[in-house]
Amino acid sequence: MDARRERYYEQIGAQHLTPLWEVLHALVPREPQSAMEPAHWAYARIRGMVLEAGALISAREAERRVLILENPGARGQSRITSTLYAGLQLILPGEVAPAHRHTQSALRLVLDGEGAYTAVSGERTTMRRGDFIITPSWTWHDHGNEGNAPVVWLDGLDIPLVQMLDAGFAEKAEADRQQAVRDEGDALARYGRSMVPVDFEPHRSEPTRLWVYPYAETRAALRGIASTRPDPHLGHKLRHVNPATGAAPMPTIGTFAQWLPAGFETLPLRSTDGAVYCCLEGRGSALVGSARFEFDENDVFVVPSWQPLRLRAARDTILFSYSDRPVQQALGLWREERLQ
Repeated sequence: MDARRERYYEQIGAQHLTPLWEVLHALVPREPQSAMEPAHWAYARIRGMVLEAGALISAREAERRVLILENPGARGQSRITSTLYAGLQLILPGEVAPAHRHTQSALRLVLDGEGAYTAVSGERTTMRRGDFIITPSWTWHDHGNEGNAPVVWLDGLDIPLVQMLDAGFAEKAEADRQQAVRDEGDALARYGRSMVPVDFEPHRSEPTRLWVYPYAETRAALRGIASTRPDPHLGHKLRHVNPATGAAPMPTIGTFAQWLPAGFETLPLRSTDGAVYCCLEGRGSALVGSARFEFDENDVFVVPSWQPLRLRAARDTILFSYSDRPVQQALGLWREERLQ
């Protein structure tokens, strides 16, 4: 850099100005250049570490006893993609994770153990393996374990996105447990059976009133289409919807379930929504860019934005995944490319 330009930069810098021409290539890249990296968490390897946390801190003291899955490209930032958070939450028998609410939207994917529940807006939902449970933005929720074994689930939230927008609020409830105002299954009956209350007029941007998407129903839907010809890039893949609107269950997080027959290998696919995957059944391999992961049940792996993904199923496999696709689609930014 010549001396005159350097002096100029120092002069404008003192006025909190900076030259666009020095950073334009980074601000407006030719294609996405995510700082996130492909990564894989083998559940069998880290399960003991998750359980050990139960001897170190109580659910009450921690408020939420969670080990965050941090992307290697963003250590210390509590994110697994640029806009999403993931963590493994543990609750021991007899414990209650106290009631609170926040503007961040959350999902729970039950992985290990039974006997726990989540209560959302005064309705309890029993947590069964593979169930996908929602706590929409600003809804009261608490968790408890009335069983005899530890329970672990995958948390997915839009924390980084809300943080970027400086729109985060949180509030603790006066009591640890919510008082039940509806029987368990009420939301499923009202909003999950292709019917809604007669006076319910939802907006498409509203989150679902359906708190739980039972794994048994997800699995049945996938098995119901398993005899058809699989998509060469996806296998058999469905997305969860708000039954009242057809939109994603939450405005900031889209969720998907995918069936891959034994021996099936997808063609490479890339998209702008960085995605978090969890294996609920089966095992196989994922080629994410140049990184290769061998995954098994309960393993989690992340596919950053615009990184090609290729999947292979060693046996019949079901994958759950979530991403910020609804946000990108609402803004007209989402893009997908099917490669050969």
